[in-house]
Amino acid sequence: MAHTFSFDGFVDEIWHALDGDPAFSLAIKQTSPGALPSAFAVTDLATASIATAGLAIAELASLLQHKDTHPSQADMPTNIPQVRVDRRLASAWFSSSYRPVGWTPAPTWNAIAGDYQGEDGWIRLHTNAPHHRKAALAVLGIAPCDANRETVAATVANWPINALETAIVEKGGCAAAMRSIREWQTHPQGLAVSNDPLIHVTKTTNLLAPKAPGTSQYGLTGSVERPLAGVRVLDLTRVLAGPVATRFLAGFGADILRIDPPEWDEPSALPDVALGKRCARLDLHEDHDRDLFRTLLAKADILVHGYRADALDHLGFGSEARRALNPGLIDVALNAYGWRGPWQFRRGFDSLVQMSSGIADAGMQTYKSDRPRPLPVQALDHATGYILAACAIRGLIERHRNGHVHQYRTSLARVAALLCQYRAKADFKSPSNSSFSELGDADYRQAVEQTGWGKVQRLLPPLEIDGVSIAWTIPAKHLGSSPPQW
Repeated sequence: MAHTFSFDGFVDEIWHALDGDPAFSLAIKQTSPGALPSAFAVTDLATASIATAGLAIAELASLLQHKDTHPSQADMPTNIPQVRVDRRLASAWFSSSYRPVGWTPAPTWNAIAGDYQGEDGWIRLHTNAPHHRKAALAVLGIAPCDANRETVAATVANWPINALETAIVEKGGCAAAMRSIREWQTHPQGLAVSNDPLIHVTKTTNLLAPKAPGTSQYGLTGSVERPLAGVRVLDLTRVLAGPVATRFLAGFGADILRIDPPEWDEPSALPDVALGKRCARLDLHEDHDRDLFRTLLAKADILVHGYRADALDHLGFGSEARRALNPGLIDVALNAYGWRGPWQFRRGFDSLVQMSSGIADAGMQTYKSDRPRPLPVQALDHATGYILAACAIRGLIERHRNGHVHQYRTSLARVAALLCQYRAKADFKSPSNSSFSELGDADYRQAVEQTGWGKVQRLLPPLEIDGVSIAWTIPAKHLGSSPPQW
């Protein structure tokens, strides 16, 4: 099918930010025309982000055809396998990758989480994590035993939204006042995000010398069929973008080891995003566990992390410390609100960034709704996840071919700006109409996966790459179900 303006724009922006050869994007083909109903080009973003991650895999697979050639003698491959992306399945994967068989998943949202009308506008409270819920209720002066939507709504109604947002954030909670796109563009953090590149790429000054095949721990270990086989990925991410990235990498053979602190859980997301991973726990405040983490980090190929920008520094694992432990480490990171500006250390999630950046307000205006209208799926999280995966893969290619070790960073807010940018250019007058049929049995694998929560069926992959297999060999399991070791 013909590419759309927004799809082409998204692919060009992402692939250019990754320093990819523009000619390679010609290998992408879309199938299943249609779009999710939205004031924004959500399906184009879903399809483009998955396609770009697939294109990076295709580039790596092409390079693996010549992996026995000395890197300094191998030209950049031009025979890129075709990448096919199903728009309907891509949109579905941006919602959930599975359907349960005989059990009911945990609710996505805590009973208090959601949008509330304040004294002068709307605000969203994110209270899924117990400590975030405690912070919001403390600011509102509501005892946990008295907390319900009615009491929260009655109290929020007496607050100016910006004042409430500030108070909750200062207390260690998560909240976002609803702003318009124009208001966000003039906000200090919105201005900082607008001046950010889509992906910050930092190349180390100490380059690894390319070595003969089989003599370097940094050589390519996969095959054309399983390009990431043997690649070790240390996953320090939470709901939802980072886990989407590492789930994608697992589908092509990467060894994913996810590390979480004691007691942390995210039951509504894990059956979806823990697919293909081993999940362990470490307390990085304890000396023994810190030593274990150093050992894991020293042997990793890729680190993907989604802590706030200063969190690893406070734990003694800042950028320089990580590089000293592992000079060949490909470092891939995200945060919520960007890497510069007054909110660069602020906690945030997809739904909050949609409120801050004007997306929820634009949906409300477009649909003439009486309340915030977010995207039909958490597209910022998912798109950011596939962009992160593409960063990791491009990092492997650069490390092998040139001895360059890269650090990559992006944010939910910058991906939101990308989505808004192409909405403005396309001058959307009304929401797009979906032509997708409902999902049915033919959209799922017939084999049943036994997860830690019950049996599921997985959606068919939205992506096909000539000669490359996408398959997950480890079912989704609970956090802490594996030991912290490679």
